[in-house]
Amino acid sequence: MIRSMTAYARREIKGDWGSAAWELRSVNQRYLETYIRLPEQFRSLEPVVRERIRARLTRGKVECNLRFDLDPGAQSSLQLNEKLAKQLVEAAQWVKMQSDEGEINPLEVLRWPGVMLAEEQDLDAISTELLLALETALDDFISARESEGAALKVMIEQRLDGVSAEVLKVRAHMPNILQWQRERLVSKLEDAQVQLENTRLEQELVLMAQRVDVAEELDRLEAHVKETHKIMKKEEAVGRRLDFMMQEFNRESNTLASKSINADVTTSAIELKVLIEQMREQIQNIE
Repeated sequence: MIRSMTAYARREIKGDWGSAAWELRSVNQRYLETYIRLPEQFRSLEPVVRERIRARLTRGKVECNLRFDLDPGAQSSLQLNEKLAKQLVEAAQWVKMQSDEGEINPLEVLRWPGVMLAEEQDLDAISTELLLALETALDDFISARESEGAALKVMIEQRLDGVSAEVLKVRAHMPNILQWQRERLVSKLEDAQVQLENTRLEQELVLMAQRVDVAEELDRLEAHVKETHKIMKKEEAVGRRLDFMMQEFNRESNTLASKSINADVTTSAIELKVLIEQMREQIQNIE
């Protein structure tokens, strides 16, 4: 399955407690790197979030952000610690009786630590909802990667067809090139007034043909094309495999260029390099 490493997804969730939104974005990276930003009250979820991302992705620099907005209407209600408040009032009255000065300020009593208690939100329940939403966000994120990956696959297949076409061109030129080389060698010998025995001449022609013969390189290029098509049909991440194949393509195209003694073959060798480089650039973005 071809998946791009560049993608973006956003998933919102609403509840009695308010609203939240997961945002996922990624760019190409040789390995998987995750950067997670969570609100303070959900920092404990970071290991879980990181593990869930790693379970579904293999490559890319991935940023995961959670925005959390608590509904003001769902704020925790305040509870009065009546026992503590009563003790504070009695203590304040005793102090007042001792000095017969001052007044008891109710707000000062309420500000005393522990007098007013806020009922805590059920963060466990909210966390469960958030993690479910994360899975949905990851589904959207992977779909986006696959969608862009499908476009990359079409582009790579077009370039592979171009490689095959150039291989056919070179094969078609080779008989004429060998004949031209043979005639050229014989002509040079005649100009130099050098006569060789038929056996020696044939040996020279064989050596010449071996130096310019690119049949092996063409065979390997065709094999690489088939293998690349095969790799792109695999279900797992194939980016590294495809990157390796581009190295093999480059090796054969370089050898082909070095053996070229004909303008047509040189043109094909250059075109091969262009096609391979175009594939390599796109493959750098495949998971």
